[in-house]
Amino acid sequence: MLTIHRVRAVRPVVDRPGHDGPDDDRPGRDRLDDDHQDGDRLDGDHPAGAGYAVVVSGDRIAALGPYDELFAEYGARARGREWDGVLTPGRYEPEGAALLEAAYHPDPREADALGSEPVTGEALAALDMTETRWGGSARRGLQRLMAAGTTALTGPFRRPAVRTAVERSGLQELDGRIPRALVVGAAAHFAVFAEDGSCLATALHGRLVFRRR
Repeated sequence: MLTIHRVRAVRPVVDRPGHDGPDDDRPGRDRLDDDHQDGDRLDGDHPAGAGYAVVVSGDRIAALGPYDELFAEYGARARGREWDGVLTPGRYEPEGAALLEAAYHPDPREADALGSEPVTGEALAALDMTETRWGGSARRGLQRLMAAGTTALTGPFRRPAVRTAVERSGLQELDGRIPRALVVGAAAHFAVFAEDGSCLATALHGRLVFRRR
């Protein structure tokens, strides 16, 4: 199945040296329609009004470039999606292990007793945490990460239930912050961010795992 995702702009590379700080990691910082080095742009001479796009075939990136050119080639065969934002390889979470194994993400049905924010420290120690409960917590924590545009995180994950949840989520588990890029032929991991930095959509292996309603 082919899908063409139309966006305002694309930031094809993240976590490069000099671009992995909190300021430069803002979605949309490096755009194809901004002035930056040639290695960061797909088509610097193309007018930005038509937007840009990524074409996904199955779980892989099939094409990346100006929207009108890709629509002319793939539009008749592809399902179309439009996002009013900047498409990037997504966010990287270096504290993945702490977020999923040193915090409990309450079930919505526990909101009256535990609230909706992660439970840590002494409050966590007071809970009866079985492997089943850790697994449910990890799945909810992963959903929160993907809703923030996270496509990669770092472990290691030592609790079996948490490790299983991470593996099933499709998130990339990395040893550390490394360059990640949108490349034709690579796995289709990406996120789209609005101007305010909020996440509009997250895709892993070509499948939308989050989209703003």
